[in-house]
Amino acid sequence: MNANQIINMVIRQVMRRLVNKGVDAGFEKMTGSAKNGRRARKAARTVQRLNR
Repeated sequence: MNANQIINMVIRQVMRRLVNKGVDAGFEKMTGSAKNGRRARKAARTVQRLNR
């Protein structure tokens, strides 16, 4: 494998990860799961405080 192939392979992996993260973030924002996730975590913390 020459250097050019190695560089291309690494760049493809990095770009794939970045694109996947962007797509996931877009879906979460579009569906509102990010807000629901925050609410669920906040509710869980509240319950934990009350149970102490």
